Amino acid sequence: MVRPMLAALAPFLLLFGVLYAGFGVQSPFLPVLFSDRGLSPESVGAIMAAGTAIRLVAGPVAGRLADRFAAPRLVFALCAGAAAIVVFGYRAADGFWPLLAIAVLQAAVLAPLAPLSDSLVLAAAAPKAEGADKVGFDYGWVRGAGSGAFILGSVLSGQLVARFGLAAILWLHAGLLALAALWAPRTPNLARPEPKNLDVDTRHALTLFRLPEFRRVMLVAALVLGSHALHDNFAMIRWTASGIGADTAGMLWAEAVAAEVVVFLLIGRPLLNRLGPAGAALLAVIAGIVRWAVAAETAWLPVTALIQPLHGITFALLHLACMQRLAETVPPQLSATALSVYGTVAIGAMTALLTLVSGVLYGAIGPRGFWVMAALCALALPFARRL
Repeated sequence: MVRPMLAALAPFLLLFGVLYAGFGVQSPFLPVLFSDRGLSPESVGAIMAAGTAIRLVAGPVAGRLADRFAAPRLVFALCAGAAAIVVFGYRAADGFWPLLAIAVLQAAVLAPLAPLSDSLVLAAAAPKAEGADKVGFDYGWVRGAGSGAFILGSVLSGQLVARFGLAAILWLHAGLLALAALWAPRTPNLARPEPKNLDVDTRHALTLFRLPEFRRVMLVAALVLGSHALHDNFAMIRWTASGIGADTAGMLWAEAVAAEVVVFLLIGRPLLNRLGPAGAALLAVIAGIVRWAVAAETAWLPVTALIQPLHGITFALLHLACMQRLAETVPPQLSATALSVYGTVAIGAMTALLTLVSGVLYGAIGPRGFWVMAALCALALPFARRL
């Protein structure tokens, strides 16, 4: 029994490992690369915003193509391969408009990769009663491996930049994406049963929005995961302004990511089995209210260190609950579309909007802006109860 499970699990561990390591290699240093080419902070912000905007379109379009032609592996491989090639455009591009063109093009082909990889293992997000025993492993295992690989990629890229300069991350990023493109077609097909009592037309993507379960997942994810925007952009500023050193602040950030990995790999599935998706979502909402309320009132190091592990609940556990609900309710023929909308629209669009709002909010009322993030989590309570 162990050997068949490993045979199914290993290909996805490798895929998620190289993909998220590729994300981790580039993410911290792309704005630095733009700045190194002489762009102003305003120009860097404009390029990053344009990349976010194109993702909101490219992700769902690629997901729909993957479902329409029943070819998620092929679409993934084409997007990953194109992204690997486009990376080298950064070596030749110089000036705002050429760099903008390359950044937008790469964002468009990168956007579908995470949701398409999730669609390949969506069957593993279902509970045993829905066929997870046929898969033999849990979705959280591969997603946790991806988070761990992201951390390793970020650390490795920092070492490479220090030794060889920014050009090194382009080669590594391209190599990892190329490996993901070559490996994706070799991953096995994980069969997932049709949701019960569901009679919908799977030929049209708008069918998804006729499913109340899908709409609830979108709302809860947008409110709770979107509420992380203020923390992601201003936590470091908040901590350093309160006298926390850069090295300690880095440890606080790592503490949150470590909690995310622990939930994905170890405790997420037991919690889901015990609480169900609605109970897990409620726990994530309550954890979010507590986390942001405390952050609004204090940055005292012992208290901050205590609330950082709540990230494992507010992000990882909620994501697992949403994935299970999607696995239970979305027809397999619409899986890639559903996950693309979930990842790039519900989460991506809301996070982008709240990132813009968070700058104004923090500038106007400072750390008390976290009370607004707590309020967003509170708004998710009635929807989480019915998830």
